[in-house]
Amino acid sequence: MTDLAAHQAKLATHLARFRDGGILNLIDGQDQGGADWFETRSPVDESLIARVALGTAETVDDAARAAKAAFPAWAAMPGEERRALLHRIADLIEERAEEIALCECWDTGQAWRFMSKAALRGAENFRFFADRAPGARDGQSLHAPGQLNITSRHPIGPVGVITPWNTPFMLSTWKIAPALAAGCTVVHKPAEFSPLTARLLAEIGRQAGLPPGVLNLVNGMGEGAGKALTEHPDIRAIAFVGESRTGSLIMKQGADTLKRVHFELGGKNPVVVFADADLDRALDAVIFMIYSLNGERCTSSSRLLVEEGIAPEFHARLVERVNRIRVGHPLDPATEIGPLIHETHFRKVTGFFDIGKAEGACLAAGGERVGNTGWFVKPTLFTGATPQMRIAQEEVFGPMLTSITFKTEAEALRIANDVAYGLTGYVWTNDLTRALRFSDALEAGMIWVNSENVRHLPTPFGGVKASGIGRDGGDWSFDFYMETKNRAFALGNHRIQRLGA
Repeated sequence: MTDLAAHQAKLATHLARFRDGGILNLIDGQDQGGADWFETRSPVDESLIARVALGTAETVDDAARAAKAAFPAWAAMPGEERRALLHRIADLIEERAEEIALCECWDTGQAWRFMSKAALRGAENFRFFADRAPGARDGQSLHAPGQLNITSRHPIGPVGVITPWNTPFMLSTWKIAPALAAGCTVVHKPAEFSPLTARLLAEIGRQAGLPPGVLNLVNGMGEGAGKALTEHPDIRAIAFVGESRTGSLIMKQGADTLKRVHFELGGKNPVVVFADADLDRALDAVIFMIYSLNGERCTSSSRLLVEEGIAPEFHARLVERVNRIRVGHPLDPATEIGPLIHETHFRKVTGFFDIGKAEGACLAAGGERVGNTGWFVKPTLFTGATPQMRIAQEEVFGPMLTSITFKTEAEALRIANDVAYGLTGYVWTNDLTRALRFSDALEAGMIWVNSENVRHLPTPFGGVKASGIGRDGGDWSFDFYMETKNRAFALGNHRIQRLGA
């Protein structure tokens, strides 16, 4: 049996129970169906995976009330007990990593070579935040004349977590793990296009022994369950990963209840290659950061800015490599790019192929559908683009790279910054002074120099401009999920001003 066939056989076993009983919500520790259902289909062949319980405003209200009721005991639980529970979740993720990865591949179209690692990354997220979480009384003392100030940190309360359809399991753990570690309770609404592994995570939390109401799952649509969650008065904060327009809408919906928001949004990230760079390594990084994960990642380097003198050679090598990228079944270990998530997104991405050609850019590679079943496209490259073309300004969120040439460092910086987004940037140069100068002036929340995106969990993750609000990672995650309290104690009988004496 081939690796692909073996994976398909195991997947069929894992999916059988969902085909029979559907994908249920989990509220207050109990499975719940819905008054109605919707379908989730695989982008590989458009086949039905399962029916999904449709969460409504009433479902969200039940979940929010459960999270509110569970919050006092969860927040008061000794830190070591919470830590042990979160480590148990990590253990169970590792035990079920193959199941998680197989379901993720089939539900999203992402390649096995990446999802098998992403599942384990979810366990790493739980361990990291469990070990890093501050206790409720962790703080500092600050002396002032005649007073002693004592600060402490406290979980903010029940929070809503809304996660996307690209690498959904890893991104769900990235948000939920620090929330739970901080002492918050959670209502999780995953994207309607990828509900499978959110259900697995909810089951794992229950299996690990999370008290009822601590982690609740509500499936549904953005305009229904999502809107109800962002407007609910018992939900104190919303952590959202997704596109910028949706983030703006969530901010408006949460305004009446003064929701704290944390947004990880879109990007149109530049990778700037100067002539003095190590071009072999730069080429590998450029290709990896736009074509891996089907190009469906917010940190993809979707704009290549290459110095004019090296552009012809760099483009020639780039075209040759792009044409060799393997598009295929996501459960095949040899596959490097699988199908896009669903038909609407497929239409959006392929629409940009037409836009690029109409704008006068050169289609150097790809630009076509692959096959007639599923939402597969060839990895695509446009060269000869100009900075104001739509393909150079708008987020495509697919395996499409737009290349622009520049003559000077100042021109490269102007092009790099002249977009609405500011999530990441990648700079390739062996001139240290230039690297420092350029990265300092680049408008982005995260910048990698002579590297692809290599995440280190203690470092801050987030963007500027239309790319987000707030930071994840390390203590920055806890800054969102916790409130800081100050208590001032008089050290003597200092003089108090008197009125009306």
